[in-house]
Amino acid sequence: MSLEQAAEELVDAVVVNDGQLLLVNVQGGWGLPSGVPEEAETPQATAARAVYELTGYLVDGSSLLVPEPADGAPAVVCHLLSEDPSGEAQLTAGQLRWAPFAEAVDIDGGLPAPVRAYLEGHTPV
Repeated sequence: MSLEQAAEELVDAVVVNDGQLLLVNVQGGWGLPSGVPEEAETPQATAARAVYELTGYLVDGSSLLVPEPADGAPAVVCHLLSEDPSGEAQLTAGQLRWAPFAEAVDIDGGLPAPVRAYLEGHTPV
């Protein structure tokens, strides 16, 4: 699989908990945890697996946010199922960050439009 194919197949995980979004350090900036689907794996299962492998948090992959064709990767809203990450995470605690929805909407590099719309619609007033 080429890098272009892998990028096209990525599934973004939108991990939410108590008005905050989980961000991971990617290429010097902050972004969503993401992963490539395994054979016959749904986007929801891919998101939950990728979050666990990267961060050690258990999440459900509950709601699929369908992107516009130009927006790229599908995103899955995931709710936190464990308060503490396992010790098997690929990323360290310093590579993870919980950001309030209002702050996360404006992260450098930007979030996909369906993710921004979801966060804006769920930001506490």
